[in-house]
Amino acid sequence: MLYWLTTLSDGGDFFNLFRYITFRAGGAFFTALLFGFFFGRPLIDLLRRKQKKGQPIRDDGPENHFSKAGTPTMGGLLILAALSIGTLLWARLDNGYVWIVLLVTLGFAAIGFADDYAKVTKQHHAGLSGKVRLLIGLGIAAAAGAAAAWIHPPALSGELALPFFKDALINLGLLYVPFAVLVILGAANAVNLTDGLDGLAIMPVMIAAGSFAVIAYMVGNANFANYLGVHFVPGTGELAVFVAALIGGGLGFLWYNAPPAAVFMGDTGSLALGGALGAIAVVTKHEIVLAIVGGLFVVEALSVIIQVLYFKRTGKRVFLMAPIHHHFEKKGWGEAQIVIRFWIIALILALIGLATLKLR
Repeated sequence: MLYWLTTLSDGGDFFNLFRYITFRAGGAFFTALLFGFFFGRPLIDLLRRKQKKGQPIRDDGPENHFSKAGTPTMGGLLILAALSIGTLLWARLDNGYVWIVLLVTLGFAAIGFADDYAKVTKQHHAGLSGKVRLLIGLGIAAAAGAAAAWIHPPALSGELALPFFKDALINLGLLYVPFAVLVILGAANAVNLTDGLDGLAIMPVMIAAGSFAVIAYMVGNANFANYLGVHFVPGTGELAVFVAALIGGGLGFLWYNAPPAAVFMGDTGSLALGGALGAIAVVTKHEIVLAIVGGLFVVEALSVIIQVLYFKRTGKRVFLMAPIHHHFEKKGWGEAQIVIRFWIIALILALIGLATLKLR
């Protein structure tokens, strides 16, 4: 919205700053961060009053989780409000990519909110029907994939770019939208599975998002894209503003989610943030790089898939408990120890993912 202040500029005054993505990204970051700091405590108090008993704790979970009983959930609302306000204020609202990512984020947030609401009202860890979640998520992701393919330049529409190969493109044709659905749904559910310990999901999400802010800015700039040998996708640089708002809102949330958490993000936050990462990867044509940058989420999701399939086949378990962060809890690792080590892993994987920009 504030971008339109550039119409008041003569090219050499303060209003000219609003032309620059980096300036507006900084504005979005601080707007979202301050929103999180100022409205975090009032929101937590409201959620505590409304939810009474807070998020239900699973009976078969790690024993130390019972001490978290009564902690309110749906804290993702704080992140979503902060990033939405930051984005709407500072991003160019005539950019289709911004709307795709923002609407995917809010769409998956709505699914998560309905799931969280069912859990707290029924006081049971089983929330919204899995089939309902899947169908709605599939519809949102399919619409986003189709919209991205329509907006992408003709030379890139329906194409899959490969990391490490400069000019390689695979024409997916009609399979592109199903592929986009797989990326967005997979990312949403992988982040959702990772959100099991205080602070565990939000920091890796911010790390991955920060990596994609760099990617979006680079592939959206013809000079940088040419230098790095990546496919130029005009307009994606504006997503750096969205990501800056996400990181600002995420830090504001982490202030209250740091152990011991005063609030959980819930499915409201985890599904939304995962969906956002998936949508950004689709828009920037870096879907495969997401599997590297978000490798921690991939491992968490795979641990659940492996556990379920192996148990159905043999009646035995590979891990003491899945997702894998619970396995380490069962082995005696402290919660803070797991969280910080997983943060380190997320950072290393993000740096490896960013390295693919040059290794082409």
